[in-house]
Amino acid sequence: MSTLSIASVVSTHWLGSFIMHLQKFAPSSEGRCHMQVALSEREKDCLRWVEEGKSSWEIGVILRVSENTVNFHLKNAMRKLETNSRTHCVAKAIRLGLI
Repeated sequence: MSTLSIASVVSTHWLGSFIMHLQKFAPSSEGRCHMQVALSEREKDCLRWVEEGKSSWEIGVILRVSENTVNFHLKNAMRKLETNSRTHCVAKAIRLGLI
């Protein structure tokens, strides 16, 4: 096998792997991403209340947990969805059909 054909096989394999990776995040025909994320029920509950404009303290009162517990669940959801704010996390969760 020549050097050129080895390079083309390697680059073709790399490109194929890269495309498969990108397809996980590509919008489907419904406009939703294929990103595989699983949120706990409590994370979803907290995000739904954030969507309604509730503060962590208010969500804690509603769910009968501490404000720190609410923030724990929200931070986990933000980490899983790779977001940096509560608002972005809610928007992404909605777009992905998680809430």
